[in-house]
Amino acid sequence: MSRYRPPAASRSAYVTSDGKRKLLDEQKSIWLKRREVVAALSAAAAEGDRSENAEYIYRKKELRELDRRIRYLQKRLPELNVVDQKPANSERVFFGATVRLEDEDGNVVSYRIVGPDEFDREEHYISVDSPLARALLKRELGDEVQVEVPGGRLVYVISEISY
Repeated sequence: MSRYRPPAASRSAYVTSDGKRKLLDEQKSIWLKRREVVAALSAAAAEGDRSENAEYIYRKKELRELDRRIRYLQKRLPELNVVDQKPANSERVFFGATVRLEDEDGNVVSYRIVGPDEFDREEHYISVDSPLARALLKRELGDEVQVEVPGGRLVYVISEISY
């Protein structure tokens, strides 16, 4: 078995203004946390034998994870395009829209279409690259949308669009 992993699919470079602000805040907080971790790491390293020092091993791992996230944010933030204007036609679904959907059973669910770096299940934010968002884009109020998911086909009707 090889270690080869196929490259990840390219992700859209769009983000809302709130999403960009959150990513910048995250980057700032990671740099502050990194300072604390480096101080704790050097204190653990001063204790002696590093091969059996659990604190040292844990702090090295934590530092590695923080550095990985910092590198990602430093590469990703400059290439993001902030979309903060409402579209000319607010009756169609575009990036940044909050869409209210009704399924065949009358259940209503609401999603906001955001960039791939800011999706959040708890807030019902879905990535613009997700199958549901791709099916919703450029649709109008009252349109029926069908989405293929592993569990079968979902059918929704767009009942409300807001920005």
